[in-house]
Amino acid sequence: MTRPANRLIHEKSPYLQQHAHNPVDWYPWGEEAFALAKAEDKPVFLSIGYSTCHWCHVMEHESFEDEDIAALMRATVVAVKVDREERPDLDTLYMTFCQALTGRGGWPLTVILTPDGQPFFAGTYFPKESGFGRTGMRELLQRAHMAWKTNRQAVIGSAAQILAAVRERIASGEGGEGPEPDAAALAAARQELAASFDAQNGGFGGAPKFPAPHNLLFLLREYRRTGETECRRMVVETLAAMRRGGVFDQIGFGFHRYATDAHWFVPHFEKMLYDQALCAMAAVEAWQVTGEAVFRRTALEVLEYVRRDLTRPDGAFYSAEDADSEGVEGRFYVWTAAEIRELLPPEDAALAIAAWGIEEGGNYHEEATGVATGTNIPYWAEPAEETAARHGLSPETLAARLETCRLALLAAREKRPRPLRDDKVLTDNNGLMLAALAKAARAFDDDGLAGRAKAAASVVLDKLGLAHGRLLHRLCGDEAAVPGLLDDYAFLAWGLVELYQTVFDPAYLRRAVAIAKAMIAHFGDEAGGFSLTPDDGEPLLLRQKTYFDAAVPSGNSVAFFVLTTLFRLTGDTVFQDEARKLARAFGPRLAERPSAHAFFLCGLSQLLAPAAEVTIAGDPDGRDTQALARAVCNRYLPEVALLLRPDEDEPEIAALAPFTRYQLPVDGRAAAHVCRAGSCQPPTTDPAAMLRLLGAK
Repeated sequence: MTRPANRLIHEKSPYLQQHAHNPVDWYPWGEEAFALAKAEDKPVFLSIGYSTCHWCHVMEHESFEDEDIAALMRATVVAVKVDREERPDLDTLYMTFCQALTGRGGWPLTVILTPDGQPFFAGTYFPKESGFGRTGMRELLQRAHMAWKTNRQAVIGSAAQILAAVRERIASGEGGEGPEPDAAALAAARQELAASFDAQNGGFGGAPKFPAPHNLLFLLREYRRTGETECRRMVVETLAAMRRGGVFDQIGFGFHRYATDAHWFVPHFEKMLYDQALCAMAAVEAWQVTGEAVFRRTALEVLEYVRRDLTRPDGAFYSAEDADSEGVEGRFYVWTAAEIRELLPPEDAALAIAAWGIEEGGNYHEEATGVATGTNIPYWAEPAEETAARHGLSPETLAARLETCRLALLAAREKRPRPLRDDKVLTDNNGLMLAALAKAARAFDDDGLAGRAKAAASVVLDKLGLAHGRLLHRLCGDEAAVPGLLDDYAFLAWGLVELYQTVFDPAYLRRAVAIAKAMIAHFGDEAGGFSLTPDDGEPLLLRQKTYFDAAVPSGNSVAFFVLTTLFRLTGDTVFQDEARKLARAFGPRLAERPSAHAFFLCGLSQLLAPAAEVTIAGDPDGRDTQALARAVCNRYLPEVALLLRPDEDEPEIAALAPFTRYQLPVDGRAAAHVCRAGSCQPPTTDPAAMLRLLGAK
């Protein structure tokens, strides 16, 4: 029997909809909830999570679906539910308090607030009942109620002290600026990553092990800049280990969120759009550096997963897929040996079982208990060459046979109950996927990938783009809402900059410029660095700036890349001035932990490579023009900013980049105008000569 809906039934977020039939009297974030808390003299119970969060599901089932706990919540608190992906500003704000109070964070995030929004308690997951040293929901609610009723002044005083302490910490962290970072910061970050590199398994640190592809992007740029082969080795070994492991979906493609072990074997099974975008970028660039086919294949496989399972009919991208199905994490993805024998012919089944490490008793043990599940996570148990040799097959025949097996298993898997798909379209994450598709299309000379990027850009710009470069954050169905945050501006501008340099439509460069200027106007200040929220956004307890990279690069890291690239593409010194202020704001933070700012250092590495600008002047459809463009695009030249100046007057590109008026074809042939390290060379019509000017082979 379906319970009556609470107020979340009117929300568009899939996560909030998941809780719309809880017996808890949930409110969405807003004035109504806080007005009720004041009127009824109750604290606010704030619960923040997201639709594909495993422990969010656990806490919902244990507590928020329980009638007794729901009744206790109705009696003691006003309950507010927030989707962290829909409101990352609230999530960042209250996670800051949680980390200040407890020294850790995570989701579900549980915060108890005074009726005016000041936190006085914070934590993460709480079981229904107390035990084994962990406070349960029942006890937590009772204690919060008693504290509010009997010791209110102490609670209010504590909340004020917490707020003051966090404000002071933020002010001290944001105060002052340092000199512009230089190559010493790059060397320190390389050394830090090398010290944490897992030489046996790839990746950095131990379990749990996250992909952190922005570390790989940084190391590849440092390999290009310095020639240090250790940088290349860390990237190659990490990506290869990830592709072989269970963290990669061997049957349906795409990367899971992270590995719970150090070997990339047992994943946390959720799949996030942002992971696919960043991992695809790393694989594309690894292929450009090494020429190894496995990296090209990995990038294309990830993008195929996104096309199949995370793309809306109009071309925009959904956010994520859950780890759970039928109430069990990973059930959709695991297999028994008997299932594989039933689905495949005997010889193919034997080959698949050997290649993908399938065991009769199962190779997958439940993470929390260590109990054998009897099921298997497919992974590459040995190098493909060894499998082929043991079965008397050529590598090509093995690949073809396993692809037949994979397609049969995929077709069977599609009949299983699927994990929930979070169908929000988020501007920031779509910007990341635009960048990934554009990079892949450029490197692989693939018009199909470019077409997918253009389709997604059209949807995001039409439905989430407002006048004067302003953006909205999320699209559910056809409803666009939530004012855009820093990451929306920085990430979408990045995607559009990459798309321009792939298809050379100046409309994309124009929109990137408008978005970046809106970012400067509404998120920046004289101190340098950009706030997470705009100057005209909802007033919150704190307005924060974030610099450290997390699962995705920080908005400030990407903003630095965007600003420096737009300056080089347009010559507009506004972008250069803002980039310098931002670099000085990063300076003092780099001394703490340089590798925590890996994507900012990507931009710095490109500038010190040294950076180069190439304008190709010629007929966009001419073979000579395309030959020059392909010579740049097919190679790993991250320090190059690439413009196309049509041989006939193009008013839009001339307006965006006035210096191109003087960069013309030579004797009727397409010509490359190369400037490197602030020095411009005579134009050349020869792709090989152009590459020599760029220090490339």
